[in-house]
Amino acid sequence: MILFFGSRPGKKETKVLTNVMCPHCNQTGSLTAVVQPNYAHLFWIPIFTINNVRYAECSHCKKVYYKEEFTVEMERALSS
Repeated sequence: MILFFGSRPGKKETKVLTNVMCPHCNQTGSLTAVVQPNYAHLFWIPIFTINNVRYAECSHCKKVYYKEEFTVEMERALSS
C-alpha cells in the first residue's frame, strides 16, 4: 500500500495594517501583513495545520518583519 503524506502551504491571507508605522522608514499605513497556514496532508487532502507563517512587509522601504520582530502595534492591528 502506498501512502502519500506531506505538507503544503495553504491560502495566503493579506491585511493592510492602517495606522501602524514602519519602524525602519517611519511611514504610516505602508505595512501589509501576510498569514499563511501550512497543512499536513494525506493523499493531497489537508488533515491538520502544522504552523502559520506570519510576516509583514513595508511597501515603501520593502523591509520584511517576521512574527518574532512584530511590534506591539503590529500585533494589535493584526488581531483586530
